[in-house]
Amino acid sequence: MSALLELVGLRRRFGSLVALDDLSFEVPAGQVVGFLGPNGAGKTTAMRAIFGLTDLDAGVVRWDGAPVGPAERRRFGYMPEERGLYPGMKVGEQVEYLGRLHGLSPAAAAAATGAWLERLGIADRRDSKVEALSHGNQQRAQLSAALVHGPEVLVLDEPLSGLDPAGMDAIGQVLVDQARSGCCVLFSSHQLDQVEDLCERVTIIDHGRLVASGTVDELAAAGPRRLVVRIEGERTGQWARGLPGVTVSEVAGGAARLVLDDSVDSDVVLRAAMAVGRVTQFSFQRRRLSEVFREALH
Repeated sequence: MSALLELVGLRRRFGSLVALDDLSFEVPAGQVVGFLGPNGAGKTTAMRAIFGLTDLDAGVVRWDGAPVGPAERRRFGYMPEERGLYPGMKVGEQVEYLGRLHGLSPAAAAAATGAWLERLGIADRRDSKVEALSHGNQQRAQLSAALVHGPEVLVLDEPLSGLDPAGMDAIGQVLVDQARSGCCVLFSSHQLDQVEDLCERVTIIDHGRLVASGTVDELAAAGPRRLVVRIEGERTGQWARGLPGVTVSEVAGGAARLVLDDSVDSDVVLRAAMAVGRVTQFSFQRRRLSEVFREALH
């Protein structure tokens, strides 16, 4: 049986605010799991609970079937959304120091620091202070600190925030590689297209409650039929808005993305489209993660 991180029945209240409301989900080893939700949904509180950084009113975090304690957390890596590094300390010294705190020998910490700074493209900034780095390089330094001790669980809060596409790709590949090596990887992000590309599994919460969870393929295949229709010279999708049982989900790039009730005959939709103009695309497609996200919050 592969290793498993479990959040079971987590509850946390701050005064009248319920941050976590009986939240339960799993992060299997070997998979990248996307942790999604609107601002204020409770994602950061849940991540902090994994590391004992917030007190729980109820519930437990388990690793390999046993409650997580200080010894287990030394084998975890955490990248908080807010910068967790000392701004006036040199990058290399800081990553080495954090490796030592996680139990590495001085030689092992130095070797791992060099390897991760090289892998993440900031080896030339080893002697720079964190505050002198660009935002993207601060993200890379923070990730190096989370990875330096070879964690079995990696938890990252908005690691892709503020990065250019090249930076997203570089850090995304590191997350995939860590999962392939047997690590449990959980990360939150508002970059839904990137999450869909990277993740095998997604968990969505709202107001501290689980609202959707499953593999990306399962979630994409669930729900009503999706039909994409493109008509030459028609870019508004207005022609479909009066059709019974048809909802215009969005119009992008001149193509109308429609959601069909079970009772709708797609031939009726095709005839309505042909009455407007030349149909250049008419295809069923699975739900995108952005649609899964929006519909889970309704």
